[in-house]
Amino acid sequence: MKASKIAYKPVGLALGAVSGMLAGGLFKQAWKVAGHDDDAPDATDEDRGWSEVLLAATLQGAIFAGVKAAVDRAGAVATRRLTGTWPG
Repeated sequence: MKASKIAYKPVGLALGAVSGMLAGGLFKQAWKVAGHDDDAPDATDEDRGWSEVLLAATLQGAIFAGVKAAVDRAGAVATRRLTGTWPG
């Protein structure tokens, strides 16, 4: 394993935590904008229908994936600018 990849691990973990918090906030706002309740339904929420549960899960997954990709890419680009090597 390359030294740059090992050195990037703690940075990647920190960025992952930040991206998770950011994505969670974005999802809550998107869910409200979509005109739904303040809380998104869980898969086991008996009072919510299939369509609402699946819509929430799809929206949440898309937001989390997009934010994670953007944050990971920005971290890799910043690492290259600082060190001159790509972390991956």
